[in-house]
Amino acid sequence: MTINEYNKSVDLFSDAVFRFILKNIKNNDIAKDIVQETYTKMWIKVDTVSFNKAKSYIFTTAYHTLIDYIRKNKRITDLEKVNTNNYSNNNNYSDISEILTIAIDKLPKKQKAVILLRDYEGYSYKEIAEITDLNEPQVKVYIYRARLFLKNYIGSIEKIL
Repeated sequence: MTINEYNKSVDLFSDAVFRFILKNIKNNDIAKDIVQETYTKMWIKVDTVSFNKAKSYIFTTAYHTLIDYIRKNKRITDLEKVNTNNYSNNNNYSDISEILTIAIDKLPKKQKAVILLRDYEGYSYKEIAEITDLNEPQVKVYIYRARLFLKNYIGSIEKIL
């Protein structure tokens, strides 16, 4: 990758990767640090990363950097220990976006990551599997569980409206 291609990848992908990280950790400064560290790691390997694979490399590196940060701060949740029945929302409220954000924040980290990559960033199952080091069936299961949780948490759309 040339320096111009590297700069172009910064211009093209930095906002999207920042949004992805920010949705996961809800801290603007830490999200900026993770994005910066991601691009630093890419700069170190600029000779081995092709421009065609830059987006995938950036999101993969950002995801792994995020996981490392979470592990250092001991905020990771074991997916098997989460009881989704404890979370439900029966309140009538009209701000669907806010309710959805609250519900997504209650998801375990891996489910949150895959649902954000799929529904917010538009990645395919195969691309999500590459980014998260999961296999495609695992990605599908996590997305299914996340959507089921969100459905149970939010309830029927009539309650919200």
